Amino acid sequence: MEASQRCKGASVSDISINDPELDEPVALEQSRIDVGWLSQQLLGTWPEERLRARANSARPELWHDPALATSEHRDRVMGQLRILVEEGAVNLAFPKRLGGEANHGGNIAAFEELVVADPSLQIKAGVQWGLFGSAVMHLGTDYHHDTFLPGIMSLEVPGVYAMTETGHGSDVASIGTTATYDEATQEWVINTPFRGAWKDYLGNAALHGKAAVVFAQLITKNVKHGVHAFYVPIRDERGHFLPGIGGEDDGVKGGLNGIDNGRLHFTQVRVPRRNLLNRYGDVSEDGTYTSPIKSPGRRFFTMLGTLVQGRVSLDGASVAASKVALKIAITYANERRQFAGGDGEETVLLDYGMHQKRLIPRLATTYALSFAHENLLKQFHGVFSGELDTPENREDLETLAAALKSLSTWHSIDTLQEAREACGGAGFLAENRITQLRHDLDIYTTFEGDNHVLLQLVGKRLLSDYAEQFKGADRGEVTRIVAEQTAERIYSGSGLRGIGQIVLDRGSRARSVGWLRQPATQHELLTARVETLVSEIAAKLRNAKKLSKSEAAALFNRHQPTLIEAARAHGQLLQWEAFTDAITAMPEGKTRQVLTWLRDLFGLGLIEENLAWYLMSGRLSVPRAQAVSAYRERLIARLRPHAGDLVDAFGYGPEHIRAAIASGAERERQDEARAYMRAQRESGSAPVDEKAMQAEEKIKQQKAGANA
Repeated sequence: MEASQRCKGASVSDISINDPELDEPVALEQSRIDVGWLSQQLLGTWPEERLRARANSARPELWHDPALATSEHRDRVMGQLRILVEEGAVNLAFPKRLGGEANHGGNIAAFEELVVADPSLQIKAGVQWGLFGSAVMHLGTDYHHDTFLPGIMSLEVPGVYAMTETGHGSDVASIGTTATYDEATQEWVINTPFRGAWKDYLGNAALHGKAAVVFAQLITKNVKHGVHAFYVPIRDERGHFLPGIGGEDDGVKGGLNGIDNGRLHFTQVRVPRRNLLNRYGDVSEDGTYTSPIKSPGRRFFTMLGTLVQGRVSLDGASVAASKVALKIAITYANERRQFAGGDGEETVLLDYGMHQKRLIPRLATTYALSFAHENLLKQFHGVFSGELDTPENREDLETLAAALKSLSTWHSIDTLQEAREACGGAGFLAENRITQLRHDLDIYTTFEGDNHVLLQLVGKRLLSDYAEQFKGADRGEVTRIVAEQTAERIYSGSGLRGIGQIVLDRGSRARSVGWLRQPATQHELLTARVETLVSEIAAKLRNAKKLSKSEAAALFNRHQPTLIEAARAHGQLLQWEAFTDAITAMPEGKTRQVLTWLRDLFGLGLIEENLAWYLMSGRLSVPRAQAVSAYRERLIARLRPHAGDLVDAFGYGPEHIRAAIASGAERERQDEARAYMRAQRESGSAPVDEKAMQAEEKIKQQKAGANA
């Protein structure tokens, strides 16, 4: 679609912004961005793998069919997994000696694109190869790889990832299922001792799963060594539960009904000693436990850290879903017309300021999330390929994945809902996909860890990093650091910073905007919020070690919301930095200019969102705070002519979008209606509007009165 068509029939250069308080009038740019180049950049480090997955997602036999009942949808998705196996699309991450490619980053890039075909397909594939298979690969050793992975890769053995329990979701360390070693038979006895210990919400558990990786408390010689993983067969070839194993179907869910989620329980189920996935902890024939990691806590987090790819892939899939939603909503808004303007023509929805404000900032955030995800994906590949595999890098990866997954899954739900509303009643129709995506992605916010719990982990890491700067420092150095931080808070809080800003700007909003649009300014403001929140929480928790456990827990609990807010701010800072790095690597030109505006809209949006904090902390003067909102309005208007190109650059074609309102049909309807009305007017056959008659009559009466 031409840029001129996207802006109510005017050329882009006809659109200008005239706000003398901000700057001189500027004609909105004459040229368009390079959509092809930008689309290629957004494919990231693994373009071939991503495009191959998109080609699969374009196949009708892999699409979601909203007309199917739950049982039919489950059968269809299971059949789709077999298609992926036939295509060789599932082996990217597995070892080369077993027919894989050991391509961890490319595997995730390809996997997350399946959300475009059907989120149920993406998640069921994730259960089979990203959770069940990965647990065997990363927690097991060569014996487990050779024995179990071929059947997992070929789908001969559909599997279950049995970690979550009805009574314990995110708190994996406290699960109730036990695996007790029997020295006499050299077997593990798996048991769920109470109802809350049943494994729950498990993909493949209700129907298709033949084996499970079961997470349980390892007990040997009457010592509990914490959570470990065990390979446990659960069904025979006819699909019947094996002795000691039972389960239930979770039934119809709020979304993802192509997946047979269910519950499992175990009563004295015996498996061989070697079925312990023993990379990080092993038990000899006589029951002696050994581990290369002495600390039980570190061992637990190391084992769970090997499964971080679930969070990485959910981050990417959520970004992809946001892109699809915005492609639908912005395409529709560029074609749908409503309410007549001054020239008698109805107005394109995206020409309305409120419509722009609803969609374009979310477009900016989606770009930020996309660039941040690419950084996460590269770090994931570096660690899991072994190129950058150090304990420090693994810890960084886990923290980054927790932060970004939380923000992107929340953003996708918000964007899908706003896109639905922005499309009106058409957005509510199943044929336009937004509502189904919204239902399916709802669970992503609690998949692989509830977002608030994940952000708490990020917050604790920020606190430990903050404490690290004091480690090894003498009393004088500690005093100096604390004094500098205190002085900064006093300076900002006293109003001196604000006074200085007012003096520098000399009442000119243009000067305020000039300061705000500088990357260094945005980075300083975003960083200051993170650092200040963390240092204040650290100060309040400083004496926690001197308290009893219950008192310390109560103290931490009081400051938990602020800690989570600091973690959220940290994640947003990382997204802004990723966006900025991407722009810095771009060649000069129109595309870079538009992406800079988009980055500024994102960054200033984060500041506007927390404007009360910036004012109360003295980081911004009132005039500069007012300039934040004013300049964001200007940026939205600047970006409006480019919105269509920016969603086109996502690279999704009609076969991926599959929404009637984004297919061009709406433009055809609008063109037909306009042509009809135009022909009526030109022929003189159009009926006279009653309001126009009344207005004309009123004018006649006024003239008659004036003549009298």
